[in-house]
Amino acid sequence: MRAIAAALLLLFCGAALASPCQTRVFEASNFVICAFDTGDMTMAIVDADPYGRPYRSFAAFAAGHDTTKIRYAMNAGMFGTDGRPIGLYVEAGVVRHKANTRDGSGNFHMKPNGIFAQTPDGRLILDTTDAFLAAAPAVRWATQSGPMLVIDGALHPQISQDGPSHNIRNGVGLVDDHQAWFVISDEPVSFGRLARFFRDDLHCHSALYFDGDVSSLWLPAEHRRDDAAALGPLVIVSDR
Repeated sequence: MRAIAAALLLLFCGAALASPCQTRVFEASNFVICAFDTGDMTMAIVDADPYGRPYRSFAAFAAGHDTTKIRYAMNAGMFGTDGRPIGLYVEAGVVRHKANTRDGSGNFHMKPNGIFAQTPDGRLILDTTDAFLAAAPAVRWATQSGPMLVIDGALHPQISQDGPSHNIRNGVGLVDDHQAWFVISDEPVSFGRLARFFRDDLHCHSALYFDGDVSSLWLPAEHRRDDAAALGPLVIVSDR
């Protein structure tokens, strides 16, 4: 499965630079999939401008940055009403918010939740919060969200086959420590369908839910910038 997934990543990453993302159909639902390969792309997770004001949108981020190398961006983890992360958030090696291990209601607290991160040497990590904290790796970028969708090749035990809650959803899945998929549905889907898509079609051994309802994609090559919802942390993927 890893070999198939790696070949798919190479196919899309080797396609014209004007099309960093592609549309795939899975179980009759459309998904936009964006490949991330640390060999030719860089990643940043951002939340606020240099004055500490949360961006809340791709437009606000774009207003203060050179965007010529950006391939795509997505919302990247759950946040409070002020736009601030509610879980672990590491930006350029600085811990801006500590990990959240509390119990509670809502998707974030559907344990296990998880953490997506990148180490200073470029290695990608996606693991349950407990496993990540036990390993305590040094990271340059990190965001915590929940629930986990795929854990070591298995679906989250509390996710039903095709539950009644359908929404536009997005997340990230890991193929290996240098290759990932960022995914957003083009139509309302269940947790189960999104989780199976990561596991069965993209062959990700781990996958993490980012959000629903506010899920947004910025794809400059296709002049798409979803700015209808107020966002929190953003993952920005650019050419090296």
